[in-house]
Amino acid sequence: MELALIKFLTAHILGDFFLQPDEWVAEKELKKLRSAKLYIHVVIHIALIFLLFFDTNIWLQALLIGAAHFVVDACKLLFQTSKNRRAWFFTDQLLHVLVILGIWLAFNGNHKIDLQVLQDEKAWIYVLGALFLTSPAAIVIKVAIARFIPSKSSISLHNAGKFIGILERLLIYLFIVTQHFEAVGFLLAAKSIFRFGDLKEGNELKLTEYVLIGTLLSFGIAIITALAVIQFNP
Repeated sequence: MELALIKFLTAHILGDFFLQPDEWVAEKELKKLRSAKLYIHVVIHIALIFLLFFDTNIWLQALLIGAAHFVVDACKLLFQTSKNRRAWFFTDQLLHVLVILGIWLAFNGNHKIDLQVLQDEKAWIYVLGALFLTSPAAIVIKVAIARFIPSKSSISLHNAGKFIGILERLLIYLFIVTQHFEAVGFLLAAKSIFRFGDLKEGNELKLTEYVLIGTLLSFGIAIITALAVIQFNP
């Protein structure tokens, strides 16, 4: 994978999942195009591209991606409803990625920087894979299994499930890229032991199925991401 494309995708993940608090999302959905957070969000995406490339010659691509990001987000805010929220999430992300791919192809992705440390393509692929398995993967899983969540008052720590998922995906990622596949099995077994008591005490089929769907989806995403990174780094 070409280095410029990796940086564009990394900027997108950082801007959409790491530097966009839930409060901003809530305000945007409430005020829509009148929300100042929408415009700050777009500026952050543009700034991230400049920061990662460390090259002012990237200004046209950065502005084009920023403008397209605004259009896609604006359409999502205007047409998203409670019924199509899940569909719009995946559509929104797909459109952002397609825009990045299109702009990268249009400019041939031939962008060079002087800092040698930022020229290691393999390192960028590993970073991109690790970033995806944190908040982005957590949000993807949350949206994908939202329809299965059991109606029960929460008794767990705030965001505990999210951080457990992030840690398990990063561990799987580390195990696979370092060729320690057997450790993935041990991790799955360890999680099953800890979860067994909760599922047994809960004694609810819906809760059991919900946990299994989330766990298998989390493991599957981590494994596929790690194998993809290995594929691009033979």
